Amino acid sequence: MSEPSKLVLVVIDAMKPSMLERAIASGQAPVLAQIQERGVYVGDCVAAFPSVTPVCAATITTGVGSDQHLIPSMNWYHREEGRYVEYGSSFSASRQFGVLRSLTDTVYRMNAEHLSHDVETVFESLDDAELRTAGTTYLIYRGRHEHEVAQESALARIVTSTLFRRTIEGPQELFYADLYASRRTGCRGQLGLPGARDQHTGCVGSYLIERDLFDFLLYSLPDNDAYSHRNGPHAQVTSLAAADRQLERLMHSAGGPEEFFSNYAVVVCSDHSQAPVEERIRLDEALGDFSVARPSPQRSADAEIALSPAQRSAMIYALDPDGRAGTVARALDAVAGVDGIDLAMWLKDGEAVIRGRRGELRFAAGGDLADARGETWSVEGDLGVLRAEIQDGRILCTEYPDALGRAWSALHCPNAGEVLLSAAPGYEFVDWGGVDHVGGGSHGSLHRSDSLGALLWCGTGPDSRAAHDQWTLRDIAPLVREHFGLASGGGPDSPRRAD
Repeated sequence: MSEPSKLVLVVIDAMKPSMLERAIASGQAPVLAQIQERGVYVGDCVAAFPSVTPVCAATITTGVGSDQHLIPSMNWYHREEGRYVEYGSSFSASRQFGVLRSLTDTVYRMNAEHLSHDVETVFESLDDAELRTAGTTYLIYRGRHEHEVAQESALARIVTSTLFRRTIEGPQELFYADLYASRRTGCRGQLGLPGARDQHTGCVGSYLIERDLFDFLLYSLPDNDAYSHRNGPHAQVTSLAAADRQLERLMHSAGGPEEFFSNYAVVVCSDHSQAPVEERIRLDEALGDFSVARPSPQRSADAEIALSPAQRSAMIYALDPDGRAGTVARALDAVAGVDGIDLAMWLKDGEAVIRGRRGELRFAAGGDLADARGETWSVEGDLGVLRAEIQDGRILCTEYPDALGRAWSALHCPNAGEVLLSAAPGYEFVDWGGVDHVGGGSHGSLHRSDSLGALLWCGTGPDSRAAHDQWTLRDIAPLVREHFGLASGGGPDSPRRAD
């Protein structure tokens, strides 16, 4: 049987592998069960670091880490502009920086300015190969086709006439939170409000399948993340069942499961997982002796540092280039004894350093030790800081998966802070709006609890998970490109297109 020519990439935000397995075993995710049965399942696909949605979404769509795609976190400090970039940690955080500015950064600038133009998204790669691309509401949407703001609904007309007026570059068919819609579908997304987003995706996807309008569709199901933040990750069976129903809509629109799987290959992934949150970390209080850049640039002229909390991760920026080394040293001393801060990471003399209560480890790319990804490293110090061990020339690190590669990439992102922090299990950094998810779930850390997500595919890709010793989000874009006969980096190699 020939390989299906069309491909749907499904991103279920924050899907925890153990909860997916429970949803399938209890019969509440029958479509995901069929994909697993017909294809390959990876229950430990490693997220990017920080394991927050903007970073992971950029890695999924480009196939590279933040050192190349340049999206460093959910909140970060723009050194050239002397201000914070806030992608929506919470509504309260967005209010601190200005809701319009936060929305502008998220909807427009993330794709048009912040995401590196030296890397291609899968939309751009497939557009260049003259394949029909489509996408529902997703943080990274950059493609080769220009889109005007939508005017389909009364609510959209009000918002686009007052706030959002810019054209954007996206896939051929783009449907983004009612703000952009390449066709009149009758689908309503309530401007991307949680709880309505999956249904909007399901409606749009059904419309596209019924009219055969794509070769590649990025099908985003984000509501599981909001549900897990509120109710905790171990309540995900309910939200995963809801996501599964939107996949069922696709199958129904294609004529049923057999017709669907005969004509469509599927890749399903989570961008990260979630972990329970029981305690909060106030980074501003821990660094209270510093002059900290405030949300208003006018109040930050003489600031020593900028703070960027992002759920279970955080960054510290040393703003004075002349005193950077001293500021970093003082900041590290200040956070060393703070409950809930598991790891601190920084660069020094060409090496990366990871420090925790179990010791300090220094490492650099290139050396005698190989990790599970086949990357090589030189390592010196306490392996116990990562609960790692060395066997037969390989460094094994199950507690912090792909720790060296992820930390190295994050630290070498030009937009990242000088110090990166990862929270211990059970802890979360309070955001700029004073919001946390204590009693619920969160993500962002280097720890396995929120770094290991699920990955499934059928009708495409390798015959087993053995193609990689360790799967990561960086492998998803190559899966998509290779399905269409493109080189993994995006260059054409006998591309094919559906009739």
